[in-house]
Amino acid sequence: MYQAKHNISAAVVLCVLIAGSAWLYARQEKVAKVEPGRLAVVWSSADPDVAHRVCLMYTHGAQKAKWFDQIKLVIWGPSARLLAGDKDLQKKIRGIMADGVQVKACVVCADSYGVSAQLRNLGIEVKPMGKPLSQMLQSDWKVITF
Repeated sequence: MYQAKHNISAAVVLCVLIAGSAWLYARQEKVAKVEPGRLAVVWSSADPDVAHRVCLMYTHGAQKAKWFDQIKLVIWGPSARLLAGDKDLQKKIRGIMADGVQVKACVVCADSYGVSAQLRNLGIEVKPMGKPLSQMLQSDWKVITF
């Protein structure tokens, strides 16, 4: 009698575990099917460590891993001057652009630092960015700032 009750209890526990695992697996599948969306990365920091080890690393990784359908990198403020004077960052930007990230720089910011021509020579679109950034903020874009 004890053995029969023990076997039934073990069977019930096993069924609950299997059902729970199936539910968790199904839930993970639903989460994985969420549309990736669009990401705008606003890079404004003049800190080279932020540029090398955070901003550009994340942006490039997100593009290569396809975490988003579309990624734009916006060079804003002091980052324009930093990029214009740093050959290693320029190499990283070229790689990011080659992998599909759209890179744009604020012309007002770049002009204020006297680096618009250098940024254009890197293949970066230099244009007014206030309105485009505002439109991204008001729409379905995810925006992150470094």
